[in-house]
Amino acid sequence: MWAWAAFLALVLGMLAIDLLIFSREGHRVSLAEAAAWSAVWVGLAAAFGAGVTVWLGGTKGLEFVTGYLVEWSLSVDNLFVFLVIFSYFRVPPESRHRVLFYGILGAIVMRGLFIGGGIALLNLFHWVVYVFGAFLILTGIKLAVQAEEQIEPERNPVLRLARRFLPVTPAYENSRFVVRTATGRRMATPLLLVLLVVESTDIVFAVDSVPAILAITRDPFIVYTSNIFAVLGLRALFFLIAGVLEYFRYLRYGLAAVLVFVGVKMLIADFYKVPPALSLAVISSLLGASVLASVISVRLEARAAAADPAGGDGERRAAEE
Repeated sequence: MWAWAAFLALVLGMLAIDLLIFSREGHRVSLAEAAAWSAVWVGLAAAFGAGVTVWLGGTKGLEFVTGYLVEWSLSVDNLFVFLVIFSYFRVPPESRHRVLFYGILGAIVMRGLFIGGGIALLNLFHWVVYVFGAFLILTGIKLAVQAEEQIEPERNPVLRLARRFLPVTPAYENSRFVVRTATGRRMATPLLLVLLVVESTDIVFAVDSVPAILAITRDPFIVYTSNIFAVLGLRALFFLIAGVLEYFRYLRYGLAAVLVFVGVKMLIADFYKVPPALSLAVISSLLGASVLASVISVRLEARAAAADPAGGDGERRAAEE
């Protein structure tokens, strides 16, 4: 209980500092601010992982680090979705920070419900472990073979329902979700619709991430804390690497391999339990290889463009002729 209390106090304290000091007014998040907050969240996760190792043992510490690494990588892969949502709704840069902040608050609650439900199912019905394992393998295969996913926010059922029943202002009102008109009528702003889309999208993200972390450990404390630390760092991560996502272009293939690995790990758990150290080594190697391949690809393209700067123009003129 003291561990749960310490974790929740840490999370609520950090969120309160962010909300009351750094997020009181909408502003454009600079690269330096995003880097600082990313360092803070990664540092807190590392310190927390060290505390888990000291107080709960090395095995629990390895499980925390592995779970955090998987959830963090899934968060990076989901940044593209947030970019599409913000672009579709033309969200002003100074309002994106506020949407992500409240989106994270909702994610903290929803992840807790999903994790609690998943652990309860595994404890009540052992065969669910095979369902989760098969789901992760199929998800990994789908992620590897399908073309780039087309995100269409206008098809979101929550958005359609909100537009039908909520009166919405025609334009953004700074960073406010609800405003009162001159006649005293309360109206939602487009920013509230964006928040609803972000929250509903996180439910889809949880469907993949929760079974993945449950394949690593079923300890509720390790599962929830590693998941939430990754989610808490997502907002700063968005502003930090949103402009360099091309350096993660092959991350989806690394994640696909990770999902297949943890799915297989779940299916064979009754016959062979993969050691936590081996799981961490395999997962970190797969993700590291995908990022390295992305960096090499980007640099090779840049080198080719620098060597033949007129190549693109020549090809375009030939096509026109």
